[in-house]
Amino acid sequence: MTTPLMPPPKKDPQKRTVVPVLPPMARSRAALGLGVMAAQGRFGLQVCAECQTVQYPPRDACRQCLSSDLPWCDIDPAGTVMAETTIRVSPEPYFRERMPWRMGAVHLAAGPTVNCHLHGEVGRGDAVRMAVKLDKAGQGVLIALPLKGSVSMQDDPVLRAMSCDPKHRRVLITDARSPIALALTIALLDAGAAHVFVGEPEAWLHWPERTAFEGMENVSILPLDVTDVSSVAKLAAEIGGKVDILINTATYVRPGGVLGHDTNFATRSFEVNTIGLMRLAQGFGPGMAARVQDGTNSATAFVNILSVRALSPDAAYGAYGASQAAARSLSQTLRAEFRASGLRMVNVYIGPVEGDPWFQPLPPPKVTPKAIARTVIGALIDGLEEAACGDIARDVYARWQADALLLEREMTEGGS
Repeated sequence: MTTPLMPPPKKDPQKRTVVPVLPPMARSRAALGLGVMAAQGRFGLQVCAECQTVQYPPRDACRQCLSSDLPWCDIDPAGTVMAETTIRVSPEPYFRERMPWRMGAVHLAAGPTVNCHLHGEVGRGDAVRMAVKLDKAGQGVLIALPLKGSVSMQDDPVLRAMSCDPKHRRVLITDARSPIALALTIALLDAGAAHVFVGEPEAWLHWPERTAFEGMENVSILPLDVTDVSSVAKLAAEIGGKVDILINTATYVRPGGVLGHDTNFATRSFEVNTIGLMRLAQGFGPGMAARVQDGTNSATAFVNILSVRALSPDAAYGAYGASQAAARSLSQTLRAEFRASGLRMVNVYIGPVEGDPWFQPLPPPKVTPKAIARTVIGALIDGLEEAACGDIARDVYARWQADALLLEREMTEGGS
């Protein structure tokens, strides 16, 4: 049984912040595929296209027939723990600070025997389900999980180190007026978040959901306008040292293509969706990156909610899609810049949102705010970097992965 994680004491402001250290980062090009699988929450290994032999560890040529055609494929995660050991001494600073650390050998139902981290609730002889997780260095690693864990299994120190679980953490939602903000706040509190800050642009303008936020315990409404440098800087100075997870919900949607579209709307789209993200990263990113080893409530993730149109154009929402594509590009740059600290950059792709008036003319299916909230919480708990929510987003994301150019033609020529 995993010992439940207790709320942390208040941090002593006179104590120095621990300098982040990371697990070893060196990987071969072939082994980077593990990180790709982990980022999407998939369990898979290389499978030889010629003889179907499952490969481990990752390699450039099949161990059976020497073929170089080794695509990454989803495989059966079932396995059995064959052996285990406890490491008590390590030359690596990251592991040295976290000793003892359990490792094991698991024989997979798919064939190979793999070396992996062990969850605290599994041991030698146990049937387990394998998972690929991102460690603090952003690299894919294998971990053996119990088939049916305890209520507190997510509190296991090894698993939590590979997660961005909101439990006992403080979260900033950047735009309380977003259609998804209320559902997201409720979901975060249900997941154990210690406090949720919600940013309020244009405080003078009435909005009906404000009363619901005001009635919630451990929720604070604070002024925040992502288009205003001073507003972002002021809030960062006030609560930047407390934010463990930042979820960017600020968005500006207007229909219209490029020809004949009002450039003022396009300018506003980029100002909110793209430059707004950059302001948030500059205001809160450095402080969060410096606090990734603050213990139970360390800073852990920067989440950006993106339209799936960031991956594929939609002529009916041309400027909006372009601003989302630019925001995705910024997210990828931020992921590279945050990697040295261990702060996770998470992109959650969504389709048209139910209840958003600017998507009202579009036919169903549309994604509900509650579904988006569940996806965000799930991505944080699983430590993902990429997640898609809703039928449209999942379909577009899968087709984009399969053939981006074909998807473009389908979308721009009226295909489905």
